Amino acid sequence: MFNFFKKNADKEKKSFWNFSFEGLKNTLSNTTQNLVDNVVSSVCEEDEFDDFILDDMEDMLIKADVGVNLASSITDKLRKQTKIKPSQIKEFLKNEFSEILKTAGSNELNYDEDKLNIYFVTGVNGAGKTTLIAKLANNFRLSGKKVLLAAADTFRAAAEEQLDIWAKRAQVDIVRKDGIDPAAVVFDAIKKAQSENYDVLIIDTAGRLQNKHNLMQELNKIKSVIDKLAPSALKESILVLDANTGQNGLSQAKLFSEAVNLTSVALTKLDGSAKGGIIIAIAKEFKLPVKLIGVGEKLEDLKLFNSDDFINALFLKK
Repeated sequence: MFNFFKKNADKEKKSFWNFSFEGLKNTLSNTTQNLVDNVVSSVCEEDEFDDFILDDMEDMLIKADVGVNLASSITDKLRKQTKIKPSQIKEFLKNEFSEILKTAGSNELNYDEDKLNIYFVTGVNGAGKTTLIAKLANNFRLSGKKVLLAAADTFRAAAEEQLDIWAKRAQVDIVRKDGIDPAAVVFDAIKKAQSENYDVLIIDTAGRLQNKHNLMQELNKIKSVIDKLAPSALKESILVLDANTGQNGLSQAKLFSEAVNLTSVALTKLDGSAKGGIIIAIAKEFKLPVKLIGVGEKLEDLKLFNSDDFINALFLKK
């Protein structure tokens, strides 16, 4: 775990990982309106729940990107009980969402001190994967870690060049061998990381969806290289999702779960999005915790996710 956060040294450097509650509340303002305020205001003044009210509520939850299954589960639970009144809907939703996030697992990013830590990053093109990798690398470096990137997206035009530019900005090292097999890049990167005592290796991967079979084959091959050379070093298999994709994120999570044993989700472009409800949908459907959130375009705009803070900011009274 990130026990180096608990140390007293380098507090200024570590602050880049932290996200103030006020900042989170502002980031989630559109999601709060879409997911909480709209639903609560449509229900809370009713005397009792009936089918019409619950059907309308279910539609609103689906539109707020919590997913069809979760929306149906919540309204079905309300249909089968008589104790909870519409005036209590806000507290009911808060408890439901909180429990879902907790059962998905810990939000702490796995990390072992004094060992190589590998982060295997996947996601579709356009989700913000490359910039998230750069931000993650930058935060590790600012925390005093020696960081190496592996440019294993050798399919997309200029992907290696883009990651190289970001590596320079983040002041970290990179293994780049344009046009060769991605697994070979990862092989060389792991060997370099092991021989030169790197703390962190972050692996970029292709995100094309045009050929599902080829993508899965490629990701499985990379995973096999990691399992062979450094199985205990793999700390996270992270799926990067654009917050604005909403429920499309569920299909992406399903696809990448089939190719890689995902451990967590990083949600980019959360600032200004009204579709943060996808965090809850992913936790419910795939038992995957969100561990990182992107809240801006600057290198330091990557924050550690905290489910308690998320719920409290989401349901905070105005």
